[in-house]
Amino acid sequence: MARMFGTDGVRGIANKELTNQMAYRLGQAAVVFLGKTIVVGRDTRLSGDMLEAAMVAGIESAGGTALLAGVIPTPAVALLVRKLAAAGGAVISASHNPPEYNGIKLFDAKGFKLPDAMEDRIEEFVQAGGLEATEEGTPTGSDLGFTVQLNDATEIYVMHAVESVRGQGITFEGMTVAIDTGHGASSETSPEALRRLGATVHVINDDYDGCDINVQCGSTHLEPLQQLVAECKADIGIAHDGDADRVMLIAPSGAEIDGDVIEAVCALDMKERGCLANDTAVTTVMCNLGFVHAMRDAGINVVQTKVGDRYVLEEMREHGHSIGGEQSGHMILLEHNSTGDGLMTAVQFIAAVKRSGRTVDEAANVMQKFPQELINVRVQDKGAVMESVTVADAVRAAEEALGDDGRVLLRPSGTEPVVRVMVEAKDAAAAKAHAQAIADTITQ
Repeated sequence: MARMFGTDGVRGIANKELTNQMAYRLGQAAVVFLGKTIVVGRDTRLSGDMLEAAMVAGIESAGGTALLAGVIPTPAVALLVRKLAAAGGAVISASHNPPEYNGIKLFDAKGFKLPDAMEDRIEEFVQAGGLEATEEGTPTGSDLGFTVQLNDATEIYVMHAVESVRGQGITFEGMTVAIDTGHGASSETSPEALRRLGATVHVINDDYDGCDINVQCGSTHLEPLQQLVAECKADIGIAHDGDADRVMLIAPSGAEIDGDVIEAVCALDMKERGCLANDTAVTTVMCNLGFVHAMRDAGINVVQTKVGDRYVLEEMREHGHSIGGEQSGHMILLEHNSTGDGLMTAVQFIAAVKRSGRTVDEAANVMQKFPQELINVRVQDKGAVMESVTVADAVRAAEEALGDDGRVLLRPSGTEPVVRVMVEAKDAAAAKAHAQAIADTITQ
């Protein structure tokens, strides 16, 4: 049986793969394994109401208190857990996935995602039938739990981001910022934070109907934001995914600024200010070779982990590093939050650019990218593909052809029935040709 928890919580098609019963038992598990008080937030998906109701019922049935934050970014829940001294947090979101998907991710009392060992214990509890299947059973009478509405949840999160910049003596006065919130959880928070910092803000896709989150917009579809940046002559464009734990940026020229470039700019700024712990930046094996070269040229060590912000965070916590990120726009700045935070990343990037005295386009040139080709191949059995001798031969052939001038990375998605083929090379045509050859082999 496949593991219930993927790289970013439990995820699947709502009401089919991710059921109300599962949400109910995960609510119980949150109380049993984390503690009595659980902050609950969600994104804008239509299934969010249903799954929230089921999860809250589970929390209450276990004698816990559900602190409802409503529609709010994932990093805000991590922050609220700490600010309110809660025992844990739960976010009902499928991040960048399509609207029919949903997910549940859990945070501990410090706002960190749970380690694999804890997830395994929770999975065993859920599959065994929850509290109803235990000898103690469920509480009754006055031992039942209840719900509290958090009326100031978004305000706490917005001010946390605003004060992080004001505390550096930075203002965004005179800047024009374009934002695409992807019909998602940041539709209120990110525009408000930027306005309070003094920027003139132009927003698209800040409405939602529950079925439009991430659809041809947000951090995975940057064309609408590029058009907005051009139309309003913005100094920078900001795009979030559905739960706003990641961010992608657009320069005034229309150029895409991904997580590698964002991390490079922020790491260099932190080193300049003397707050880059261990002179080290953490990233994943998916990062561009240009990032590694730029960091080494600046005297910054680079540590690479498996793909997934949880593995980046584990490395940071174990060795005391202060910045880590992924090419996809997940950025962890432990000085400010305990998980990926799209809003915090955006405002810290802008602050770094303003300190440098350069334009956004100039700042983004701190690293020169090697061409990368990424192909997502939809499959029925990820395990079979990864164990295939034929596929392994195709990968080996590409690696031998590229030599030291490139690399190949083949990995299964942690959240979708997809195998990702990434090839990096000095020559874009070579990267594309080798990636397509491997993808064709997988398809066949």
